[in-house]
Amino acid sequence: MPFRTFAIFVGPSVFMMLLFIAFPLVSVFSQSFYVTQPIYEVVTSETCTPGFIAQTCVTEEKSVPVLDEDGEIVTRTRFVGLESYRNVLELGRAWDALSQGSWRAFQAIDFWKALRFTLSFTLITLPLVIGLGLAIAVVINNAARAIRGPVIFVSLLPFIITPVIGALSINWLFRGDGILTAALEHYTGRDIAMFAQAWTIEILMMFYRVWHVAPFAAIVLYAGLQTVNQDALESALIDGATRWQRLRYVVIPHLMPLIVFIAMIHLMDSYRVFEEVVGFSSQGHVISLQWLTYDFLVPDQAGNRSISRASASAMLTMIGIVILLIAPLRRTWRDHRGGR
Repeated sequence: MPFRTFAIFVGPSVFMMLLFIAFPLVSVFSQSFYVTQPIYEVVTSETCTPGFIAQTCVTEEKSVPVLDEDGEIVTRTRFVGLESYRNVLELGRAWDALSQGSWRAFQAIDFWKALRFTLSFTLITLPLVIGLGLAIAVVINNAARAIRGPVIFVSLLPFIITPVIGALSINWLFRGDGILTAALEHYTGRDIAMFAQAWTIEILMMFYRVWHVAPFAAIVLYAGLQTVNQDALESALIDGATRWQRLRYVVIPHLMPLIVFIAMIHLMDSYRVFEEVVGFSSQGHVISLQWLTYDFLVPDQAGNRSISRASASAMLTMIGIVILLIAPLRRTWRDHRGGR
C-alpha cells in the first residue's frame, strides 16, 4: 500500500488518539508533580460594639485570598515532585498500621481501601462474566432458529441499559423496603438491611456488573461459535467425547483469543469502576480508585480542588491497569508469534 494512501486512512485516527488520549495523559502526568494553591494575605480588622462610653473594640487577623485587578484569586504553582503520590498512598500511615498488625487501621486509609475493593471487584467478576457469557452464547447457539433472534434481543437488554440507571435500579430493588428486600424479609421472617454493611454492598455491585457485562461477552463468544470447525466437533463426537469434553477440548481452545479479548476489555473497564459506587451510594462503606480520583476533584469549603492528588491517583490507576494487562498481552503476543 502506498504511504500516502496509508496516511489518509490512518492519519485521522492517529490525530484523534493524540488529541483525546495522548495529550490529556501527558497533561495529567505533569500536573501530578505540581501543586497550585491560592495566595493568602493576613488582613487586620477591627470590630467595635455600638455605644460611646462603654464602646468595646476587638482587633482580629484573618487570612484572605489575594485578588488581582479583575477580582480573581491569585494562585501560585510550585513543583512538589512525588509529594502528591506520597499524600495519596499515605505510605507512612500504612506501614505503621501493618507493623502493628491492624488491618482495620490499614483499611481506613482511602487509597488502600479503594485498591482492595477495586482489585476484588475486577478479579472476582472477570471469571463470572466470561463463564456466564459463554453459557449464554451456547444457549443462543443451540436455540431453534425461529426463536434465536428474540433470545439474542432479551440477552442483550442488560447491556443496553445505561450503567448508572441499571445500578440505581438494583439499588431501588434492595434498599429499604425495595421489592426484593421485602420479598426476602417475608420468606425469611427477618429484617434485612442490604446496605448496612460493606460486604453485602460489594456483592450487589459485583452482581450488577456481571449482569450488565455478561451479554457483551455472550454476543462476542456467540460470533466465535459460528467459526468453530464442525469437522473437529464431529470427529470428537465419533470418538465418544461428551458435550462437556467437546466444549473443553474443542470449543474453548478455539474461542481462547476472544476470551483473552473479553478479559482485556473487562479488566480495563472494571478497574475504573465508578458507576456502581455512585448508583449504590456506597461511599460510606465502599469506594473505588476512580471514585477516589473524583473525590479529590470535588471543591472543598474554600472552593479549592486537589488537582495534583487527583492526577497522581489517576496515574496510579492507569499503572494498575497496565499491570493487570501484562498477562493477557503476553498470551496474545505468544499466540501471534506462534501463528506466524
